[in-house]
Amino acid sequence: MTASLKSHSHGMTMVLTISNPENRNALGPDIYAAGVEALNVAENSPEVRSVVITGEGPHFCAGGNLQRLLANRQQPPEVQARSIEGLHNWIETIRVFPKPVIAAVEGSCAGAGFSLALACDMVVAAHNSLFVMAYSNVGLSPDGGASWSLMRALPRATAMQLLMCGERVDAARLHALGVITQVSAAGEALADALTLAGRLDARAPNALASIKELANDALTGSLHAQLAAERDHFVRNLHHTNAGEGITAFLEKRPAKYR
Repeated sequence: MTASLKSHSHGMTMVLTISNPENRNALGPDIYAAGVEALNVAENSPEVRSVVITGEGPHFCAGGNLQRLLANRQQPPEVQARSIEGLHNWIETIRVFPKPVIAAVEGSCAGAGFSLALACDMVVAAHNSLFVMAYSNVGLSPDGGASWSLMRALPRATAMQLLMCGERVDAARLHALGVITQVSAAGEALADALTLAGRLDARAPNALASIKELANDALTGSLHAQLAAERDHFVRNLHHTNAGEGITAFLEKRPAKYR
């Protein structure tokens, strides 16, 4: 069976399913390219307000395909570099995508799969799911932005432990550390992620896009630059139709209907 990325709609949420179950949904170039294409289409679709990424079957994603990596050792280094650039293009596309992206994790979430989950805005994980930065276990270093994400989410010593030791970490510990958003019952991560996505879908899309952009920029910008950006986004959103609807609905004590 060929690895692929399946897509279907759940209300105003697009669900992307990594489909390579015989290899625990290991990733590859075709999936990277499909992920970028799907988000590029969804960005301009008013029918899509959020995205959930999940894995087919009992596991989220085992990371890179080790057989493919072993074969790439016999190829010029540029072959593997191009593959990683494909993954990184998908990671960056998720980060700048102006709509919420949620990872729904069951089972194993390893290596580049863990990196992929970290790239999402929120992570919903089953209580018995296991996360591992598996790279050092096979003599490799991280890709997919794992070092960037963990060093910003955690104290240095904790991030280094995850990156260097290659130990399995359960959802409860990562939730306590603030790395994942919500812990679900086994088998319920996707359903709970869709519920969360539905809550986001009911909010003003332009406001959520501003929040995501501001949050991304806050990691590297100065306070002065961030204050200026917050001012500009606030003014723009105040004069958007959705602000008129939101304020009026609040005053009238009714649910808002955003566009």
